[in-house]
Amino acid sequence: MDPQTEIELQAAAFRRLQKHLMQDRTDVQNIDLMNLAGFCRNCLSRWYQEAAAEKGIEIGKTEAREHFYGMTMEEWKAGYQTEAAPEKQAEFQEAFHKNVTERG
Repeated sequence: MDPQTEIELQAAAFRRLQKHLMQDRTDVQNIDLMNLAGFCRNCLSRWYQEAAAEKGIEIGKTEAREHFYGMTMEEWKAGYQTEAAPEKQAEFQEAFHKNVTERG
């Protein structure tokens, strides 16, 4: 496969993941993604921001999130985000602490 086709396929897969998370599965909370997969929508928007920076394109955190979410964080939170249960918060804190400890 030539490099350009591979890039196009990767971009298409990313767009599909974005649509899946932003339109098809708005019921899945970021904390659930973090607890189960170790990344969430905010991570994806940060990775987008970091990829832009590697190309010399400066995009702020807010702008990157709005691009990925397709709306402001306030709009997303108002429409889709629910309060995380204490056990989910504890699970997240435990995983976060473990990850930080393992990285040194």
